[in-house]
Amino acid sequence: MKLASCLCAARREDVLSPPILNPSVAIIGAGIAGIACAYEFARRGCAVTIVERREAAGLGCSWYAGGMLAPWCECENAEPLIGDLGRESLAFWQAHFAGTVTRGTLVVAPRRDLPDLQRFARRTDEYRWLDAKEIADIEPQLAGLRHQALFFPREAHLDPRAALAALVTRLREDFGVAIAFGAQPGPADWTIDCRGLAARDALEDLRPVKGEMLVVKARDLDFARPLRMLHPRMPVYVVPRGDGVYMIGATMIENAEEGRFTVRSALELLSAVYTLHPNFGEAEILETGSGLRPAFPDNLPRLRRRGKTIYVNGLFRHGFLIAPALARRTADIALLGKAFPELMRETLNEDRGERQAG
Repeated sequence: MKLASCLCAARREDVLSPPILNPSVAIIGAGIAGIACAYEFARRGCAVTIVERREAAGLGCSWYAGGMLAPWCECENAEPLIGDLGRESLAFWQAHFAGTVTRGTLVVAPRRDLPDLQRFARRTDEYRWLDAKEIADIEPQLAGLRHQALFFPREAHLDPRAALAALVTRLREDFGVAIAFGAQPGPADWTIDCRGLAARDALEDLRPVKGEMLVVKARDLDFARPLRMLHPRMPVYVVPRGDGVYMIGATMIENAEEGRFTVRSALELLSAVYTLHPNFGEAEILETGSGLRPAFPDNLPRLRRRGKTIYVNGLFRHGFLIAPALARRTADIALLGKAFPELMRETLNEDRGERQAG
């Protein structure tokens, strides 16, 4: 059965408390969660300040993001909530970042791995099967490679570093909001904590999930859209950045070794991408990177309100995919007094208890 619920997961919005009109808002953290929240509050007329402990915006796990806006593909192994948030955020990026490229996503597998592709198809929706000719029509350089494919035409991608920089520029030029680096937040009506893993001092159930990536330049390849390769050892995705540059990712390792990129991960990622197309064997490696994604035990995000502080965290591997939708809900909590129970649970046991009661 396909996950039809992935397309229609309903938001639950309840009144929480009376709102404050045009409050001052302090954002802690200038990764994609913090910048998206700052942009949402600024657009609604709030006086926004941003503080960041690093020397520039987006230098945490946002720096290593893939930038795939793929809410239907993500439903293959994520809860319906991610699809709901992802579709809303996809529309945000298409409206607010000119660099958003909407050419779909191609999920491919060698013929020997057709059962894996069929399993992928059963778990998601909004795709169509492509035969060899149709694959070659949209990606000519995959012609003759004996792949099977699913095509998700409504999905998109972007360059995360460029997208975050564009929002920072909009904040500064349109709303007069600048980032204070190495500073402490001042007094404000609301504090929005977007520190990622640094918030473990307040969110004890937050954990790190390491992700490793490569950036390569393949001068003789010209793919137009993200490609996901269902490889038996290491599923891999390839995201075009333009001019023959591709981001290749990404591992998911349950440890806290930030910045340590291993030979094992390099071999597995490069082996998988070589299976996708042998010309990647001649690509130049431009960059390797490793970051720590913040995640809760169920890998779902949380908006936890404690007094006049809202913690926006647990975006896991879905940062750019869901951050704008989370920012809208965060602003609705603070400005409109709304509640979103599916995002505001304090514990996983609370979630399980609601499901059992249902």
